[in-house]
Parts: sequence; C-alpha cells; structure tokens
Amino acid sequence: MAAESTPEPVITEPGPNGSRRGGRGRRRKARGTRRKALLVTAWTAAGVVVLGGAGAGFLYVKLNGNIRSIDINQALGGDRPTKVDNGSENILVLGSDTRSGKNRKLGGGTDDGSARSDTAMIVHVYKGHKRAGVVSIPRDTLVDRPSCTDTKGTVHPAASGVMFNESYSTGGAACAVKTVESISGIRMDHYLEVDFKGFQRLIDDLGGVRITTTKAIDDPQSHLRLKAGAHTLDGEQALGLVRTRHGVGDGSDLGRIQLQQAFVKALIDQVKHVGVFTDPKKLYDLADTATSTVTADSDLGSVNSLMDFAGSLKGIGSSHMKMVTMPVRYDPANPNRVLLERHRAALVWNALKNDRPIPRSATEGTATGEAAGVVTG
Repeated sequence: MAAESTPEPVITEPGPNGSRRGGRGRRRKARGTRRKALLVTAWTAAGVVVLGGAGAGFLYVKLNGNIRSIDINQALGGDRPTKVDNGSENILVLGSDTRSGKNRKLGGGTDDGSARSDTAMIVHVYKGHKRAGVVSIPRDTLVDRPSCTDTKGTVHPAASGVMFNESYSTGGAACAVKTVESISGIRMDHYLEVDFKGFQRLIDDLGGVRITTTKAIDDPQSHLRLKAGAHTLDGEQALGLVRTRHGVGDGSDLGRIQLQQAFVKALIDQVKHVGVFTDPKKLYDLADTATSTVTADSDLGSVNSLMDFAGSLKGIGSSHMKMVTMPVRYDPANPNRVLLERHRAALVWNALKNDRPIPRSATEGTATGEAAGVVTG
C-alpha cells in the first residue's frame, strides 16, 4: 500500500521494575498470572510482554542502550489537556509506515524518506489495571491539525481538513500526540511506536501467531495470500494482515482496523503458550528485538520503566479489553475519507475521561468496514 491512502475500489456510502521473585510453593499460581500482559498493539505489545517477564538485570546495560526515547512533554509544553489523576493511564500507540531503508521492501510504495502513522490506537488502562479500552483512529480521518512543535524545536502551523496520519509525517511523534489530544481532549500519559521491520522481527521471534480466517485473503499490495482456515503467521504474513485493506471486505481503512483488532486479541491469547519463560535464549532474543524496536516517551525510555509498566498490566487479557473504532462517517465529498462523528465520539472521550466503560451507543450507526469476523484467534 502506498504511503498515501487511496483505496481501490471506491467505497460506497454505508456500509502494553524491580526484580521478579522466583515462584515456588504457594507462589506458583501467581507466576502464571504474570505471563499475561496487555499487548497494546500487535507490535509494541510483544516487547512489553517480554520486558515484563524478563526480570531486572538480565543484560540490562545492553537492553537499556537499545531503547530510543522522545521527550514528548518538553516538545509540547504546557498547552495540553489536564492530566486526570484517577488511577487510569492513556497511551498513544503508533505504527510508523516509513518507506526508507529496510522498510521499503516490506512497506511498498516510494522511498521518499517520509513516514506516516500507519496505525494509531489510544489505549486506556482503567484504574486498578485490570481492564483496558482501545480506540483505533482511522488514518484516513480528515481532521484540523493544531499548530505543534516537534522534538527538534521546529514549529509547524495548523492545517484544516488534512488526513490524520499526516500529523506524524509533518512533525513526528510530538505532532501526532498533539493532534490526538486536540481531537479527544484527553492527555496522553505515554507514547509507544514501532516500524515495519521491528514488527516483523517481533512476530518471528515469538514463533508466529495462530489465527483462523473465515474467508480467503488475497492482497498483492500487502503481499498477503491466505486461504480460509487455520494458519500460523510468520512476521511477514502478520505484517501483511495488519496492513491489508484490498484483499477482504470493502477495501477501506475501517475494514483493516477490524483485522488489526482481531490480530491483537489473537496475539494476547497466545502469549502465555509461547514458552519464553523457560527458554533463556528465546527470552533474550525477544527482549533484544523489542528494546531495539520500540520508541517510547522519555518516561518509559528505560528497561526498568518499561518493566514497571508491563508489570502493572499483567492481569489484562483479551477478554478484559474493549476495542472500538473512533466514531466516524464517510465523507460525502470523498468516500475514500472519513469524518469524525463528533457527538458519538464525545461519548467515547467522556467515558475515558471519567474512567468508565465505552457505551455501546457511542459506535452504533457509525461507519464500519466489512471485515468483522474474518480473522479469529
């Protein structure tokens, strides 16, 4: 898929510190619980799980040196939504679709040195860290991008009616966070990002992900061909699945989001069966890949911080996650774009601000893709 999102065919109108104590005797049961972590997205999630189970001091210096961090708070300054101190946390998770370097072969399109946010999810971790709500933001949503300052200090003027994913290509992580906060009125406590190559390596290090497809998927643009039935996807196939839009459903970004959400849930359910906790080499490979892959905000930019964060999410499984798409409608002027359904979106944002479940009414009657149920765990 090219960096610009122009689906074919045209869409018709609706339609994731401290040392780990060894588990012995009465603590053995709790050990199993620690194997579960919120995989906030198919790519960053795997890294969080590994770091959560690795234990402090395991090749700490090398792993810590792998991590790239961005000081979002310094870049954005004080002009941000007020942090809600109710025990919840909000994390913006982005997948970058840069076509430069090794990513060109994987991503397709033109190597113009630019990047966009191919996938964006707001992960809301509720008070007590036992449940989570995930809101996917369609990259094709036309938004009013606020003026923002990137991490190099460059100021980017505001723009109206531009695609959401252009926020990242314009000003990187800082502008993406600024745009999300402008849309939702919710402060992002953390930021996590990974690119194509990192995603593929994480899935391969995990040994693949098992899914079942109820329909055949054939998309030359994402290089994915799957017959209907059970599959264990390697990294390249998994990347194709979370990026495909033309091979199933109506060819829309909304359908692709449905596939992404199904894949994340399948990955969450599978992690406890991977066996990395009894295989030191596999554990190291995963930790090395994850820390080399993930770019985090400066508050999470160390092994200890990531371990603390992952440990706080250990009790959240797929059955404790509600995943929705930000309420949108197709743009009457361009069916390849979508517009924010402000009234229904407000129901989502108010629920998260107040640490309450997202009401079903928030997404009823809004635009959806046609790929629901195509992928299961």
